[in-house]
Amino acid sequence: MDSKANSPAKKRLVIGMSGASGAVLGIILLQILKENPQWETHLIISGGAEQIIAQETGYHLKEVTNLADKFYDIKNIGAGLASGTFKTEGMIIIPCSMKTVAGLAGGYSDNLLLRAADVTLKERRKLVILPRETPLSVIHLRNMLTLAQSGVITLPPMVTYYHQPQSIEDMNRHLAGKVLDLFGIEMPGFKRWGETL
Repeated sequence: MDSKANSPAKKRLVIGMSGASGAVLGIILLQILKENPQWETHLIISGGAEQIIAQETGYHLKEVTNLADKFYDIKNIGAGLASGTFKTEGMIIIPCSMKTVAGLAGGYSDNLLLRAADVTLKERRKLVILPRETPLSVIHLRNMLTLAQSGVITLPPMVTYYHQPQSIEDMNRHLAGKVLDLFGIEMPGFKRWGETL
């Protein structure tokens, strides 16, 4: 008997990286998920995110795309992710630029990243964004309010201190753990409030 026939199907999670500072957050998230055999990642990277990866990290684009189970060309609007019939548990946009926030708020799906997020919304699946901008303008806040009213979870990558981080890596991993927690995914070493006191 085929052992694969009895094994449960992996849960699919769409990961989008758009052109905001903080590309390392998306990379760390992908690294953690790659070690979790229950989850399958589907990655979309914008042109802006490609530039940020080159500018802010020591990773080559191919190294990042190899962390995902499947990587998509952002221009491929006909990919499976563009349809609600492609079943996923939801989507994370990490980091999320204000341009992407505006596109989502306005329903302007001119690329696969925005279309996949739009599908996530219309199918009532979980959409989590990590917007990276400061200070925030009234336009930014209005767009994020529109998304919140549509069911989007906005998780700004705020630094936390209660877990007593010893490095930027500790801070980044804790943020990734908070994101994964929204999908019921336990990250090894993730410290909850009260566990460090």
